[in-house]
Amino acid sequence: MVVDEARIQHYQNTKVMSDINLGQHLEAINDKATKQMDYSKIGRTVKTALLKAQAESRVIVGLSAAIQVLSKSPEGSLFCLMAVPQIGDSATHMHEVLLEAFCYENDIYVIKVDCPTKLSRILGKTEVESCCLVQKTWTGAADEDNEEQLNKQEAMLVDYCEAFWDAPQHPIVDLPVV
Repeated sequence: MVVDEARIQHYQNTKVMSDINLGQHLEAINDKATKQMDYSKIGRTVKTALLKAQAESRVIVGLSAAIQVLSKSPEGSLFCLMAVPQIGDSATHMHEVLLEAFCYENDIYVIKVDCPTKLSRILGKTEVESCCLVQKTWTGAADEDNEEQLNKQEAMLVDYCEAFWDAPQHPIVDLPVV
């Protein structure tokens, strides 16, 4: 009987310890996932990435300009930022839908933003623009094998886009007020 009681006590202690370890392990996984997936400040990241790319002359502003650049060399674009379409402008909406499909077809990340006015203000434009492209940065000279280079904000945006790539509905990023 003493052996059975000892065995039962050992089992109970082991079970309690494994429950504690499992609980700690699950908490650690949840903390890691939360840290990796904390996109509450993604609007500020978008703004910072846009301003940096604009300072480096890598931003194409406007629907027509974006379509023209993409028709010539889609492989040079990293992001397409698109504002939520205005109600009643069906012609622009059709162009934006086609542009979005083209971007997905050519592995260009699409980031939907909440307001064309905020997007335009971040870019320093007086006219309201509904979209812009951010061009890639390349390492090396033109005649060498170039590699795509991402800054910290662009890498965060790539992670954000990858997290929602297969989602049926992509989240809309709230840009900070400028």
